[in-house]
Amino acid sequence: MATGDNEKAAQGAAEILGIDYLANQSPQDKYELIEKLKAEGKKVIMVGDGVNDAPSLALADVGIAVGAGTQVALDSADVILTQSDPGDIESFIELAQKTTRKMKENLVWGAGYNFIAIPIAAGILAPIGITLTPAVGAVLMSLSTVIVAINAMTLKLEPK
Repeated sequence: MATGDNEKAAQGAAEILGIDYLANQSPQDKYELIEKLKAEGKKVIMVGDGVNDAPSLALADVGIAVGAGTQVALDSADVILTQSDPGDIESFIELAQKTTRKMKENLVWGAGYNFIAIPIAAGILAPIGITLTPAVGAVLMSLSTVIVAINAMTLKLEPK
């Protein structure tokens, strides 16, 4: 945690969260820290709410603005916590991970059709007696689309 708050406030919050911290950080200090972490190849999430956080929110891989923050912070962020609840950060990360997993699953379903059914329908295996009529290929394509849609609909975030 890099914060502009004083040492005592930063230490108290960091102890509750169980994280390391840097206190009395200027907007420039925060920006340089994010630059350094990104240069090391690390992914950086920045959470902020004020004008002084806007450059760092924009630089981070994911900028998260607290909904009660300033307009410039909201405009600079990728994600806005509308309830201004820091606990929503964990829910956002969980949702992002689950969404990525669903995207990969759907890519496999869609690619599976394209890599298997289309070449067979085109006749690539006809010399060995395996064929697929274009009508059956079209049905399989529709089925693939339905499977992808149903799989996407199973994305759920467990309430806390």
